[in-house]
Amino acid sequence: MARTYTLGKRAEQQAQTRQRIVEAALHLHGSVGPAATSLSMIAERAGVQRHTLYAHFPSERLLFEACSGLADQRDPMPDPQQWQDIDDLEERLKTGLAGIYGWYERNADLLACVLRDAEHHALTRDIVETSLGSAIAACRTVLGEGLPRPGLVLLGLTLSFATWRTLTRDEGLTTGEAVAAMTGVVMKAC
Repeated sequence: MARTYTLGKRAEQQAQTRQRIVEAALHLHGSVGPAATSLSMIAERAGVQRHTLYAHFPSERLLFEACSGLADQRDPMPDPQQWQDIDDLEERLKTGLAGIYGWYERNADLLACVLRDAEHHALTRDIVETSLGSAIAACRTVLGEGLPRPGLVLLGLTLSFATWRTLTRDEGLTTGEAVAAMTGVVMKAC
């Protein structure tokens, strides 16, 4: 009788190696940024040879997508559908901004590096547009329901990571104070 071959322990080791590679890339993307992160740096941090990295991720895009997936798995952006049933426009906006700004606060270092590099690094820009861009668009749709055009314009500014960062880092507001301030600004346009 022929013996059936299963990967078993080898498959587990491969999964652990893959995880180490993604963890290393995510760490470097959040510290030096994706544009400055080389595959050699990732391999060294993960404790693997470059050929091992390439065996798991034949393209840089696949590695970036895995990093984005891991970051989202660890701390997903708030789901705007949970705010849809809040009828009061100001309360919906305040609740949504609290969720988004809280997420910005927890992910500030990674977002700062990634969004900075998205300005000049095509692959980073593409991944950001695909993941963060569509998530922010969904938030804008739910939070912008019922807002007049000037309110929608201000909402776009309000949802920006750069706005949150300026308010909290440069102006010294807490995240809660930033939520209250920007809710007030948007609501004045109504």
